[in-house]
Amino acid sequence: MKKYLIALFSLAAIQLNAQNFYNLDSIQTIEIVFSQNNWDQLLDAEKAGNNNYTMAQSVTINGQLFDSVGVKYKGNSSYNANQTKNPFHIELDTYKDHKYEAYTDIKLSNVANDPSFLREVLSYQILRQYMDAPLSNYANVYVNGILMGLYSNSESISKKFVDSRFNSKTNAFFNCSPPAGAGPSSTNLPRLTYLGTDSTLYYDGYEMKSDNGWQELIDLCDTLKNHVNDVEKILDVDRALWMLAFDNALVNLDSYIGAFAQNYYLYRDDNNRFLPIVWDLNESFGQFSMTGSSNLNNTTSKQRLSHLLNENDANYPLVQKLLSVPMYKRMYLAHYKTILLENFDNGSYYATAQALKTLISSSVQADVNKFYTYNNFLSNINSDVTSGGGPRPSNSPGITNLMDARSTYLLGLTDFTQTEPIITNNGIANFNPLINDTVTITAAIQNASTVLLAYRNNPDLPFVKVPMYDDGAHNDVAANDGIFGVDIVLSNTTTDYFIYAENSNIGKFSPVRAEHEFHTISATAATGDLVINEFMASNDTTVMDQNGKYDDWIELYNNGTTTIILDGYGLSDDGTDLMQWTFPIGTSIAPNAYLIVWADDDGGQAGLHANFKLGASGETLYLSDSTSTILDQITFPAQATDISYARFPNGIGNFQASTPTFNAMNIQTTGIFDSKKKEINLSVYPNPARDIFYLEVSEENPQDRITVVYNNYGKVVYEGITTEKSTINCSNWAKGMYVLRVGTSFIKLIVE
Repeated sequence: MKKYLIALFSLAAIQLNAQNFYNLDSIQTIEIVFSQNNWDQLLDAEKAGNNNYTMAQSVTINGQLFDSVGVKYKGNSSYNANQTKNPFHIELDTYKDHKYEAYTDIKLSNVANDPSFLREVLSYQILRQYMDAPLSNYANVYVNGILMGLYSNSESISKKFVDSRFNSKTNAFFNCSPPAGAGPSSTNLPRLTYLGTDSTLYYDGYEMKSDNGWQELIDLCDTLKNHVNDVEKILDVDRALWMLAFDNALVNLDSYIGAFAQNYYLYRDDNNRFLPIVWDLNESFGQFSMTGSSNLNNTTSKQRLSHLLNENDANYPLVQKLLSVPMYKRMYLAHYKTILLENFDNGSYYATAQALKTLISSSVQADVNKFYTYNNFLSNINSDVTSGGGPRPSNSPGITNLMDARSTYLLGLTDFTQTEPIITNNGIANFNPLINDTVTITAAIQNASTVLLAYRNNPDLPFVKVPMYDDGAHNDVAANDGIFGVDIVLSNTTTDYFIYAENSNIGKFSPVRAEHEFHTISATAATGDLVINEFMASNDTTVMDQNGKYDDWIELYNNGTTTIILDGYGLSDDGTDLMQWTFPIGTSIAPNAYLIVWADDDGGQAGLHANFKLGASGETLYLSDSTSTILDQITFPAQATDISYARFPNGIGNFQASTPTFNAMNIQTTGIFDSKKKEINLSVYPNPARDIFYLEVSEENPQDRITVVYNNYGKVVYEGITTEKSTINCSNWAKGMYVLRVGTSFIKLIVE
């Protein structure tokens, strides 16, 4: 009998918790008030001239008023000085230090060329499954009390955005759209073609958002043209392949793959790799027709757009050069097929589109400035609209008419019908590894000629790829038995990994959304007496400090039998400065006792207040003794508000998302709990669940019907609109404990 080495793993998605401002189950209300009656003329003049902000007397967002706010018009083809409904850019902190939730920049698109009102919001929701992308929903916008109409409301790609996703904001950063706008006569476009070493040759095609970086952009273009085998050193290739596959599958031609090669950003992270970020999806689902080599003037041509568009065109080096590398092309095909199967072959995109259509229907009807009729809105989810429109009228394919036929066509092509690798039973044999243990990761794999393991011991680092072997010499049982193995060292509390297998035709990932999603192995330190036991990085309503503030907090626990004197001990979220904050002289912790440190960067208060705050988007927390020896550390992912991260069992176990047990033993609870301590009627069954479960909600405030599901590491694995009784598919979720959140109420679920 063969012995398969199988481990328990968790599937982790790199997603931030959606803020209320971008909830998909509600429409935001934004009210702009100008003191000037000629505000429209002022904004038009700025758009035509310096493009500076005009001060609004106030902007009110969902009832919260901000005075003295910067407002300007934005857009290229969607803007027109002669139309009433123009796109807005609101900057809350132009004149004063305002922000709404975590946001200062608000980008509002006027839906000028989309009779369905769905293209941008629906496309972003699909895209966020595979790469970091803006949050997006809808807002009704008023100016001086008059309804301008329904707008799509998409998160700005700014330094705040890249900092929240990539923990970095000071490096080279480019908006890859021509600063003067793109048009048929444009010659210098952001194609990433190498134009030579003179940076001025790139100015007309790219807008630099950082203080410097032209030489780095030139290096990227040079590498693509002349050194493609080194491209992973300067470009996140996986993210680029997801972008190209997404744009092509959704016929999003107002993008890098279309005539103007625009509407994306590039940010260079701390690992010196450019990360592409998709922007401006209002022309997806075939609304834009220009490929750069032809015009797709009817829906049939868009249904049959080649999945390898521009593969051999030197004007599109990101496509041509990447797909010229056989492994990258097979990865591209794997990602492309995943997008088709997960959204279009199974019809899930249509269910989402219908839910959004229902949500916005009355607002679309009330929008007297919309560019198409209400009947066009009702029909365009399925049927083509061939008349009407905004500044650039064109044929608008029915979304299902386009995508159902396109999915069927593509999935029938040889590239997608070839036998693909099958990856099962991946994991490790040791279910409770310690930091610095060497473990063997194995997987049962069929139909593959090459197998790679990609792993990292720090979430801020790129994945390292190493071969997996089926030779009987890598703890893989026996040679040529279909079990592949490789050894790695777990040098941190979490190790992320995914597996890639390919044959001569196509690749396959496990999980299929890698690198954006990945498997995680948790390791524990050889637990000493003093440990970090629990913490909360986003405390809104859970517990107040002695001054009545809801601040981040860290709980220590003494596992030992004697009191520990903490003189000179340190806490830090900076691995280069372990003594970032030290305990005051005379601080101690008794045996089996707890000690709370407020991480609020407010040393002026009495008690233990560290000089740093915890990063709710994820970071590493260190506990060191007086000799700077690390006693405990935890690298944690993005954290949910009012949910703590705690050891189970108390003092010695692995960290997981938890009901807060502030200054007390960590106990895993079951059933219903509510952050506001208010009893509700919330039920989930069957529990434990396998393939599906049902969620029933009865609440006083029925508009709070968005459901968010967090895995054991506090990361979002599901977000959707909830009815009184909802069916949720969990067949692709890893086994383990999950937390469901509806409004401010929570319930735990076990998936078997």
